[in-house]
Amino acid sequence: MKDGKMPNPNTIHPIVGYDKEIYVKPTIKSKNIIVGDFTYIADSEFESHVTHHYEFNNDKLIIGKFCQIASGVEFVMNGANHQMNAVSTFPFYTLEGWEQVPPTQDNLPIKGDTIIGNDVWIGQNATIMPGVHIGDGAIIGANSVVGKDIEPYTIAVGNPATPIRKRFDNELIEIMEKLKWWDKSIEEINTLIPLLTNGDLEYVKEGLRKLL
Repeated sequence: MKDGKMPNPNTIHPIVGYDKEIYVKPTIKSKNIIVGDFTYIADSEFESHVTHHYEFNNDKLIIGKFCQIASGVEFVMNGANHQMNAVSTFPFYTLEGWEQVPPTQDNLPIKGDTIIGNDVWIGQNATIMPGVHIGDGAIIGANSVVGKDIEPYTIAVGNPATPIRKRFDNELIEIMEKLKWWDKSIEEINTLIPLLTNGDLEYVKEGLRKLL
């Protein structure tokens, strides 16, 4: 315990006296936004970062545990998409006075749920497009626009976001995917912190092998 307190995923402000970083989960009101324990954003609220999210599309934003979301990040949902299989993309049906029957969902480019894994770091002002899946442990660079899936433990940067390298070798990635440390108890995670935060990856690999 730090300062005599246990980590509490239902705390909104995990840094005493500072309101520009919050745990996201206890603030969520939308039934179509699902966020895991201890994921935080560098802001005083979260849901304004999720745009074009309309209930009639029934698309979900699903974010895992222990993610780190920087300020200015935007999750663009499927409601931002216009009909693209016709000669005009103008959404007449949304504006008063125009006689267009709303297009059916199969005439809209609906990409499905947006899913962010666990322990993902999303850099400042990054934009996550509809239906993207970002794997566990990935890092998304600042100002990146993510329009395609990013594999676990991959660093991706740019517009469009492009993978530049894996964070670890295949063996360590396999160990991390089996370990799933974010699903362990607070007590277990506390004992793992010396390994999870050690820069000597061969030492880490050796230590984690023993836990599988």
